[in-house]
Amino acid sequence: MAIVKAVKTPALSAPLSETSVVGWMKKNLFNSVFNTLLTFVTLYIIYMVVKGMWVWGIADAVWVAENRRECFSINPDGACWAGIFAWVDNIFYGRYPRDELWRINLGILSLFVWMLPLWLPRVKAKTTIGLTAVFLYPFLAGYLFAGGDKGIFMQILFTAAIVCLAANTLHSIIGVLIGRSLPEFLPFLLGQKNANEKSRRNIFLGVLALGCVLVYVWQMNWNLEGVSWTKWGGLFLTFVVAGIGIASALPGGIILALGRRSEMPVARALSISFIELFRSVPLITILFMATTMFPLFMPEGFILNKLTQVIIAVCLFSACYMAETVRGGLQTIPRGQFEGGHTIGLGYWQTMGLIIMPQALKNMIPNIVGNFISLLKDTTLVSIIGLFDVLNMLRAIGKDRTWLGLHIEPLVFGAMMFFLICFAMSKYSRHLEVKLATGHKH
Repeated sequence: MAIVKAVKTPALSAPLSETSVVGWMKKNLFNSVFNTLLTFVTLYIIYMVVKGMWVWGIADAVWVAENRRECFSINPDGACWAGIFAWVDNIFYGRYPRDELWRINLGILSLFVWMLPLWLPRVKAKTTIGLTAVFLYPFLAGYLFAGGDKGIFMQILFTAAIVCLAANTLHSIIGVLIGRSLPEFLPFLLGQKNANEKSRRNIFLGVLALGCVLVYVWQMNWNLEGVSWTKWGGLFLTFVVAGIGIASALPGGIILALGRRSEMPVARALSISFIELFRSVPLITILFMATTMFPLFMPEGFILNKLTQVIIAVCLFSACYMAETVRGGLQTIPRGQFEGGHTIGLGYWQTMGLIIMPQALKNMIPNIVGNFISLLKDTTLVSIIGLFDVLNMLRAIGKDRTWLGLHIEPLVFGAMMFFLICFAMSKYSRHLEVKLATGHKH
């Protein structure tokens, strides 16, 4: 005869949740006289700060005005956001020609379309898509932003970038609709349903080659007006410098970290010297050295503009910091993982690429994104050497005769922009950690 033991389960109701909240507050906020006093003081400080920001930035703010004097005449105690609205194009695009802004917008849209497949669950070959974006998108965006005459080298890479963008887009559409890849769909489209893997690969490569020829012929006579780098500025320039630095940081950091752990004395010594040299010097010093010393090491007649010198300096600096992050991640992998790879017949690079590095990168996600966020904020240092990035543009608002003396509002607006960008990067980092987590839940 079975004996059923009654178990009392708490009813899931609103009073229970309210009781839990009250209990949590008593335990953590009001469990002693000192903590109760500290809680009320903290709440009062938060209230005063929020109230002050609300009154100054929202309630008493001036949103529409022709100049700063008009802002004062309307309300001298509130923020003058009208100056920000008047300078919004300069904040985002710098001094880029206004009739050519479509090129920047097209470049940003192309990057979005290129990277979108990485977030679509049914799309295959995401690693390949990411690699093409890292190595080919800069040439597409670079010509869109700079324009001018294209040499043979730029024409070839510009063609390859356009073909890869088109192929990735078709590949993504096919993956979302029918769950297949572009190399699998092309034989079916051409009536070769029973083609083997080698035939499918040859068909895919043949279509890509044909596309490259057609695009190369089309773009030969397509030239954009040149835009000097001196007119680049605002948030656009910040994204260019930070984006290239971020894209090169991880590959460069992996190479340097592997070199530092290498058993070859020359490679290890060079990697250690390079890493320690750049990590021991502030970024601003490296930027000054890049703009003054790089030309001395270049061949006679070979000239690099200041923007290129800054980008090279940022890439080297970020790669050296990332190298130590990667090295720390590699040290978390047990030695048995290396031995297991060698046991099943894998070589060094196969073991590192298929077994070790994926695990290490997953463990390093918080540190990697932290380095990316720091690099994005550190790019504001380029304003010191004369580049009109977003920080210099925000400062320029207060020097404009129409908005003379408007300094607080631009810096507050810039702080909000950087907070939103960095917060989004941080949240996505957390999303990746949860998505790739393999730990057991107890």
